[in-house]
Amino acid sequence: MTPRFAAASQSYNGAISPATGVLDAGLSASQVMSLRRELAGRKTVLCFGGGVDSTALIVVLRATGIRPEAVTFADTGGEKPETIEHVEKMSKLLVSWGWPSVSVCRKRTKPETGYSDLEGNCLSNETLPSLAFGMKSCSLKWKQGPQDQFLMGAKSGPNTCDPRPVWVATQASGERILKLIGYDAGKADVRRSKNLSRADEHFDYAYPLQTLGFERSDCVKAIATALGPSFVPIKSACFFCPASKHWELYWLAAHHPELFERALHIERTALTGRHSRFDAVEFGADWEDMVRNAERFPSSDTTVGLGRSFAWNHWARVNGVVDADFKVRRELSAVFAARAAALLGEDNAFDSRSCGAGGAGPQQLALIA
Repeated sequence: MTPRFAAASQSYNGAISPATGVLDAGLSASQVMSLRRELAGRKTVLCFGGGVDSTALIVVLRATGIRPEAVTFADTGGEKPETIEHVEKMSKLLVSWGWPSVSVCRKRTKPETGYSDLEGNCLSNETLPSLAFGMKSCSLKWKQGPQDQFLMGAKSGPNTCDPRPVWVATQASGERILKLIGYDAGKADVRRSKNLSRADEHFDYAYPLQTLGFERSDCVKAIATALGPSFVPIKSACFFCPASKHWELYWLAAHHPELFERALHIERTALTGRHSRFDAVEFGADWEDMVRNAERFPSSDTTVGLGRSFAWNHWARVNGVVDADFKVRRELSAVFAARAAALLGEDNAFDSRSCGAGGAGPQQLALIA
């Protein structure tokens, strides 16, 4: 582990059944059997995203007695500090179970590239993450690719490494590795996963939380029941993720103003840079003028910022989050935190931000009981 993944100090206080010695995740007997049937006899690798769903996936696998051959986490360099801490904490927990630790996978670039992470990639190319344009290439490049190379190995280039034993063994036996993905049974994740192939050239894929019928609230409840409320993490996403909602922007400005400012810099660099798709003729002004002076951006199919249909810089200005130099008004952090809490609704994903830094608390758990 690099210094980015410092040792976690919280200890495990999971609930182990004295009768069976199995982690208690609140699963029914039929749920346990259905998951065991789906995964029986397969060599599995758990793709750990560091968020609520993939943490719940770890819990239900442990509760059903299924041990993966490897657990991988892709570090894009843009994850929030809370996520990095949670990954390290979970890795220590897995080792205490006799499971493999979390293998942190990073894309290594050539020295002449000039950047080493997704943030640097965006700044160097003066562009936004591909999700801002409705594409997924940044996820393929910085998440899926490094995890695949970790398993399969690479013969040349900066990512050269030997294949993992599970890959060597399955290639020799003719088996295929089954990757376990933490998509839940909520509408959003079902929509994301329904058009995805269950197999590609190298791997098969399964979504155990959907097999169990687990929605987001079920995931939070399983984690809190099995490991304790402090193990409920925040949503795993880059601090400049284009899918962020307004309440998450307030939360980021309140808790990590320096990261919010870096996100604004990414956006400004992209929208005023050489690859900008912003058309001053269409909008009647250039992007910088719109951000600094306009009440709102006109409706358009053009991506105008990290928020796709809105620019984070513009949003931050009109909502008083930043000063005239677009620096976060740190003296108002408590106000921003309160605004984030006020904007939370039933359509927002449960995570530890819903109830403070200590994880899911009594009020949140009452909502999902």
